[in-house]
Amino acid sequence: MGVSPMGVASTGRQGRVVRVEPSPAQPSPRRSRWFPWLYWLSWTLVGLAFAGQHYLKAASFGEGVSWAVALQGALADWYVFALLAFPAFRLARRFPLGGARWRLRLALHGLGGVVFSLVWILGRAGVGELFFPGHRSEKPLHELIRYVLVATFFFNMLVYWVVVTVAHTVAYADSLRERERRLVELEGRLSSARLMALQMQLNPHFLFNALNGIGTLMFRDVDAADAMLVRLAELLRHALDRSGRQLVSLREEISFLERYLTLEQMRFGERLTVEREIDDGLLDAQVPNLILQPLVENAIKHGIEPRVAPGRIVLRAVSPAPGRLRLEVADNGRGLPPDRGPGSGVGTSNTLARLAQLYRSEGSFRLEPNPGGGVSAVVELPLRR
Repeated sequence: MGVSPMGVASTGRQGRVVRVEPSPAQPSPRRSRWFPWLYWLSWTLVGLAFAGQHYLKAASFGEGVSWAVALQGALADWYVFALLAFPAFRLARRFPLGGARWRLRLALHGLGGVVFSLVWILGRAGVGELFFPGHRSEKPLHELIRYVLVATFFFNMLVYWVVVTVAHTVAYADSLRERERRLVELEGRLSSARLMALQMQLNPHFLFNALNGIGTLMFRDVDAADAMLVRLAELLRHALDRSGRQLVSLREEISFLERYLTLEQMRFGERLTVEREIDDGLLDAQVPNLILQPLVENAIKHGIEPRVAPGRIVLRAVSPAPGRLRLEVADNGRGLPPDRGPGSGVGTSNTLARLAQLYRSEGSFRLEPNPGGGVSAVVELPLRR
């Protein structure tokens, strides 16, 4: 459609209108700076397209419309549309075509389209009188209004519904982004809740084993059992201080593990020897809270405790490759039974679950038989400081 400076419209390539994107209502902060310029540039481009169409059509039929006249008229037409698009857009966002009252809202937008079209006609006539007085039509005013009404009314309605469609599209896109943001937030909270539940499952399991060991020692050495209770209290206080943290430094994890091993060495005496092969350059690495204690507990319970002979546990922390951290708990016990593997116990199953929650596919856990006997529990995860 092309519109003359007098407001006279002619039909043409109406499909070009769908390129209009009036989204002045509540632009996102990232776009707010450039939005006014892009908004008016979009309407200007549409006006230029219709000016070119009107000029070429007039030239083809010998009407002799100059490019300046065609451009003035088209830009005046579409700038009036640009101004009216603001309230139309807000109305569409305020009363979307959905829900139980969609029929009432459809009727409301039908009335809105009529008002939009009539206001455009009056506004366009005012712009012509104000800015282009030299292009007044010789027709009587009532005939001119009737002519413009017939020529432009339905096209104006089409523009209104394009604005409504764009408003609904923007609203739908905003709802998708909001839903995605809430989903990410919910997944984060769910993962945190799962991790806390897993950690809380570890603490009672460890406490039960420690108290069971103290109870056994009470019948052999009361003083040693009393000392173990004091150590256990210190250990629990240390555990509570960091109970809300999912990641701690390797230095903190080793410090906690030393307190636990002190309890176990008091219980086993010379039957338990602990060796440490810790790279000092890795002590600031971030590791899951209580990642080593259940592995050491399993090594003692399944590897050292069933044997009469002295047992040895080796703690290792190395970086096998750039950006990777490997933690290892090795024992010289009886080895891994054929029916036992990763995930078959509370400690190992929690280790697997926590690694999956924290690192997805970047974390791994496995049990390997040692060449000289015993088992190595190996945890590999990203090296983050």
